[in-house]
Amino acid sequence: MATTKYMENTPNPLSPQATDEVLIAHFKAGRTEAFDFLYQRHLPNVYKRVRYVVPENDVEDVTQEIFIAAIKSLASFRGDAQFSTWLRTLTNHKVAEFYRKRTRKQEPMLAPLSDANATITGNTSKSMEERVYLQRALQDLPENYREVLLLRFAEDLQFNEIAHLTNQNLEATKSLFRRAVAALRAHLDK
Repeated sequence: MATTKYMENTPNPLSPQATDEVLIAHFKAGRTEAFDFLYQRHLPNVYKRVRYVVPENDVEDVTQEIFIAAIKSLASFRGDAQFSTWLRTLTNHKVAEFYRKRTRKQEPMLAPLSDANATITGNTSKSMEERVYLQRALQDLPENYREVLLLRFAEDLQFNEIAHLTNQNLEATKSLFRRAVAALRAHLDK
């Protein structure tokens, strides 16, 4: 009877409070519903990151492709890095794949402003133009600049968190961020 009481008071390991590691272990053990919690937890950051670098019309498709790839390859996740780091790397690969496919089809990198404006509701023509211009500028930046900007703005990470993720000290991270902002500003001022 004590065992039953103990089990009643034990939190369900498949809950929103479970760590990524616990959820991954349950997923690997065959409890595929554990992925639902991982999806709900990480969807906002993935979506925001994709939204910064992919045309608005394609954000949901690319985000979906990222999570399909994640569920297919999660069984091989070794845990050498945090799940969020692994998912961020997967996101970057899928975004790059998106642009490679578009280039092969010889489509423009971003939709014309007139097309983009017609498909977005609630955005003014000016804000859509600024968004497309920002996406183009981000694509032209070196990878390390783009990454620090996305970590700071798309994922709302603090500098100490970015430093930890990139294995840099805090001052180096802040310096990289300042250089990235300056490069972005210079590109936008062209």
